[in-house]
Amino acid sequence: MAETISECVCLVHYHEIGLKGRNRSTFENQLVTNIRHVLGKLPDIDVRRIPGHVLVTTSDASAVPGIARQVLRVPGVARASLAYRCGLDENAYCAAAIRALGEAGKFQTFKVHAHRSSTNYELHTLDINRLVGAKLCEQFPDKKVDVHHPDVTVYVVVNQASVFVYALTERGVGGLPVGSAGKVVTLLSSGFDSPVATWLVGRRGAVCVPVHFSGRPMTSDTSEWLCQDICHAFAPSGVVGRLYVVPFGARQREISLAVPQSLRIIMYRRVMFAVAQRIARLEGAKALVTGESLGQVASQTLDNIAAVDEMATIPVLRPLIGSDKQEIIARAQQIGTYDICCETAPDCCTLFMPRRPETHARIDEVHEAWDCFDHDAMIDDLVEKVEYVDFDQCPSYRAPRCLRHRHAELCPAWTQ
Repeated sequence: MAETISECVCLVHYHEIGLKGRNRSTFENQLVTNIRHVLGKLPDIDVRRIPGHVLVTTSDASAVPGIARQVLRVPGVARASLAYRCGLDENAYCAAAIRALGEAGKFQTFKVHAHRSSTNYELHTLDINRLVGAKLCEQFPDKKVDVHHPDVTVYVVVNQASVFVYALTERGVGGLPVGSAGKVVTLLSSGFDSPVATWLVGRRGAVCVPVHFSGRPMTSDTSEWLCQDICHAFAPSGVVGRLYVVPFGARQREISLAVPQSLRIIMYRRVMFAVAQRIARLEGAKALVTGESLGQVASQTLDNIAAVDEMATIPVLRPLIGSDKQEIIARAQQIGTYDICCETAPDCCTLFMPRRPETHARIDEVHEAWDCFDHDAMIDDLVEKVEYVDFDQCPSYRAPRCLRHRHAELCPAWTQ
């Protein structure tokens, strides 16, 4: 049999996108755009839609495994496979199957799984299974066929005028392409929870705009640098377009002197929600996102959550509400934020903390404390002084024309 192996490619599979109806092409095009952006710095890369998949090709076959590793972290990608693309010639795709199985590592059993997205090809999938399986049995006589629980599966996908053959495939992050579900503002700290919450919402297709409330000038700006590192860690997934930083320390001190000690945290968070919602309005975002987990700390009881939610007129999403700390940490390790979040940094979360915070706030007492300081002027001032850092990782992000104060330290190349 003449060995006519054609090029090695990265075949990208999606799941949820395939369940869409008439707007399916919108999701596919967004996924193609996001993959192109992630791979943009690599030379000679072509990314395009083919029926049921996204195909990534390059003239450098040795670069394909690295391309696949990057693609796996893009939301919307269910799997990425190192495939051989052949014509419809039987000898060609049988030879590709032999090579693919030979590269699959140690195994004792295998099977062939054929699929036709093009019904114009004369051979049925069962015929392709028998044909390719017979060639593999000849080439690997010491291996056995197991159609139920094989060690390795060789896939043969007939797609229009091409056949894609692969055995090496790896699971991606899944979800939907960033940019397909609108924009959200997330409350981001340098702890474990809020970065995971941000990533999870981004994985569902939302463009995320984090807002970090810094303890500056009452604390150092370390937490701001850590939040910037977290946003850089999100680069392969492309979920973040801009980070806003709100110097909150001086205002926290004002609140701590004006309200009952037990209600400080609730007042802090009400102001945060009000500022975040103002930013959301300017950004055109449709929801707020927090990293709260029910009952994890004093501010995250149902009574206190309700007292804070009163400030929001748009939906508040809490993707971690039913998660425990170990689950959150495991996800932080998966998305690459764990080591960053292990760094200790003083921020507004630990500033002017009460000895005995209220765990079941009464709404009338909350309103009374809220009227103890000029909250409207404080919110206006915080919004006026908000700073930002842009990240070139989200092709779907569009910045508003207002809020032009760039962060002096995190954006040293710019002048205020």
